[in-house]
Amino acid sequence: MATFYEFGLNQQVIRALSHMGFEEPTPIQERTIPTALQGNDLIGQAQTGTGKTAAFGIPLVERLSVEQKQVQGVVLTPTRELAVQVAEELNKIAQYKGIRTLPIYGGQDINRQFRALKKKPHIIVATPGRFMDHMRRKTIQLDAIKMVVLDEADEMLNMGFIEDIQAILQEIPGERQMLLFSATMPKPIQDLARKFMKDPNIISIKPKEVTVPNIEQRYMEIREKQKFDVLCRLLDIQSPELAIVFGRTKRRVDELSEALNKRGFGAEGIHGDLSQAKRDSVLRRFKEGAIEVLVATDVAARGLDISGVTHVYNFDIPRDPESYVHRIGRTGRAGKMGLAITFVTPREMNLLRTIEKITKRKLGRQPIPTMAEAIEGQQRLAVEKLLRVVEEGNLHAYKAMAEQLLEEVDSATLISAALKMLTKEPNTMPVKLTEEAPLRMKKKKFEARKKSGGVKNKRKKGKHY
Repeated sequence: MATFYEFGLNQQVIRALSHMGFEEPTPIQERTIPTALQGNDLIGQAQTGTGKTAAFGIPLVERLSVEQKQVQGVVLTPTRELAVQVAEELNKIAQYKGIRTLPIYGGQDINRQFRALKKKPHIIVATPGRFMDHMRRKTIQLDAIKMVVLDEADEMLNMGFIEDIQAILQEIPGERQMLLFSATMPKPIQDLARKFMKDPNIISIKPKEVTVPNIEQRYMEIREKQKFDVLCRLLDIQSPELAIVFGRTKRRVDELSEALNKRGFGAEGIHGDLSQAKRDSVLRRFKEGAIEVLVATDVAARGLDISGVTHVYNFDIPRDPESYVHRIGRTGRAGKMGLAITFVTPREMNLLRTIEKITKRKLGRQPIPTMAEAIEGQQRLAVEKLLRVVEEGNLHAYKAMAEQLLEEVDSATLISAALKMLTKEPNTMPVKLTEEAPLRMKKKKFEARKKSGGVKNKRKKGKHY
């Protein structure tokens, strides 16, 4: 395993990486950074969670000039959240060198972006649509661009950005380096690479390396109506420090976050219908630990890089293996262990088998926890809280009162009362969620309506994605 020192990086970049806690490169970083530093075009096939932001971010910061007060690097990302995350990471890598990165995305006041662009950032991280907008307005100058990065290219393809990307690349000067990162390589992405890249080096991280050995993966075969109660029991038993619950639709996310709050869990949801300010607020509170459970759709959580997530719960099984790998990659980071549990209804077992086949990972079956186990879990946590307070000390102010109480009540009864106060009794308030039909059932109904002409010129009923 190489070290960052062996790449011949600027001391200011080395210092920043050390400050960020980077000790040794991940496989994608070890194979990508030397090639990118030589100025070669590169295709990196890797999933989220493999360290690919630093894989392109380190060469980007290293190769750009701080003295040249112009935009020299562009990173295109599929979502606003990912644009913000990548910009934050690049600014950390460049914190001692002085290279400045600016995120540009839709949903943010464009006048604010005009003012920020006048301060001459060196790197712009942008969603394709908003970058195109600035390009047309000529508020971003393209003539000094030396490096272009396409991050999660397949996701940008899925979201319909491929034509925007082609238009952007045609306007950027030909004498520039291009790095393309994608979890999969569908034909349109291959065609894009052939058209705009020069003899790219292809670096691939195999799926079995992507599913991260630090994540324990389990599944529960469960009926739809049982899901919510079982999720609450798991949260009571496992008491995660930070947990992400993935739902399939926006409606599902809203209902889940509201229902969890009614049960006494600090939860908030994020999805595409929320304003950017609201999303930023929710994510900040989650990072700070003010929210213990984040409920999210796949798109809204794309690219999230939040340290300390201990548990991921797939309330609805994802549509495809790539989404599964992306979801569970939110935990098990920075060398720490993580746990991912997927709820699977009997009709969805084939989806689970497909995920296992593609990821080359057999998921362990977990039995459904009982209410008694949930209560026992909360009691155990209460004991741990009590012992933690004992270890911390500083109890002198309470000793006189404790001695007085012990004269009236025996010690076992007194401690039992303290534990009862500390124990969060599992809430069994009935909560009704809208049932989600299995994906194959939705498809059959849609095809039947389409065949009968019932879909034509009508909005698809019940669409909440």
